[in-house]
Amino acid sequence: MNELLARIRDAWDKLTQRERILVSIAGTLGTLAAVFFLVVSPLLSLADRAGSGVSAAERQLELMKRLQRDHAEVTGRLATVEQRIRSKGQNRNPLTLLESLASTSGVKIESMEERQAQANDRYRETKVEVELKSVTLQQTVDYLHNIEGSPQLLSIKSLRVKRRVDDSALLDVTFAVSSFEPL
Repeated sequence: MNELLARIRDAWDKLTQRERILVSIAGTLGTLAAVFFLVVSPLLSLADRAGSGVSAAERQLELMKRLQRDHAEVTGRLATVEQRIRSKGQNRNPLTLLESLASTSGVKIESMEERQAQANDRYRETKVEVELKSVTLQQTVDYLHNIEGSPQLLSIKSLRVKRRVDDSALLDVTFAVSSFEPL
């Protein structure tokens, strides 16, 4: 090692003043470049990755907060629906209830048929397909509103409306209504 330093010192002594300044500047720039590429650049890259990680974590946190709020809202709505299912008004036969709501709305039911409902391990669903012929839009809206607002939980699952060919002011309406009972 001493021999290498002696050779470097000997080469330095042989240089002119102008060459010494040039070699000093080149050595300083080389040292600065080495420090930058070996120390500063990796630190900057690490800081950038850490910043990206923080941003991603903050986005995930906001997503989790939103999902938590949505879950709480859905859980609250589910509790309300379950309470309505368990309430006293749930023991009426859905066919009888639909007929009484139709008479309240001034609608004559053409036909009502029970249909196959989806299986559920907590509730028994009764699905009824109702067909109305030659009704006005107002009568239809009143009837559907009465169904949705009944004390027994009734849910309208599908709705088909057709304009009558013989009278454009009247409609033929077919819809499915589900009622639920706890098992």
